[in-house]
Amino acid sequence: MALSEGLPNWTDWDRAAFVVGCSLGIFGDSEAFTRIKWVFWTDNPLGNALHEVLLHLAAAGVLERREEPDERFRWSVQ
Repeated sequence: MALSEGLPNWTDWDRAAFVVGCSLGIFGDSEAFTRIKWVFWTDNPLGNALHEVLLHLAAAGVLERREEPDERFRWSVQ
C-alpha cells in the first residue's frame, strides 16, 4: 500500500505508524493492526523507529502533523 493511499485523512499516530510499516513491507498485507498494536503501545525499537519516521516525514512536509487533542498524521494535501 502506498503511504499516500493509507493516510488520506487524519489518523492516530499508532495506526499511521502501522501504515508506514505496511508500506515498508514490515507488516504483511493480511496483518491486522489489533494483533500487533502492542508494537506501538510499548517502548521498543520498532515502534519507536516507526514513530520517528512519521515525525521526519512531517518535518519534511510529506505528512501533516496535528498534536492536539491527540497526535495525528495525514498525507500532505500540498
